[in-house]
Amino acid sequence: QVQLVESGGGLVQAGGSLRLSCAASGRTFSSYAMGWFRQAPGKEHEFVAAISWSGGRTNSADSVKGRFTISSDNAKNTVYLQMNSLTPEDTAVYYCAKAKASTTPLSRSRYEYDYWGQGTQVTVSS
Repeated sequence: QVQLVESGGGLVQAGGSLRLSCAASGRTFSSYAMGWFRQAPGKEHEFVAAISWSGGRTNSADSVKGRFTISSDNAKNTVYLQMNSLTPEDTAVYYCAKAKASTTPLSRSRYEYDYWGQGTQVTVSS
């Protein structure tokens, strides 16, 4: 059984930083891309960033480029999202997800991901 568990969310002031973690278990993820998405109240899931499991390739949404960095630690089966210069507009539940197949590119579509974590709340106060 595949399991993804996010952690690291919380309440932070605007301009602050948080690092989210996504620990994967249940199977080998060495061939699969991983992604971060977020969902604010009343809005659709929004792509944030994706990474090839080797870590050699990344893809980020324009809204977070230069502020958020996605990375991975294969030895720990963990993907990270370092978030800097946070604004109230970044407030959302953040989810990590695993790509459907080893051949899936770094897609921005949620439909290309098949396993999801339970989410972690990030709240940025002004």
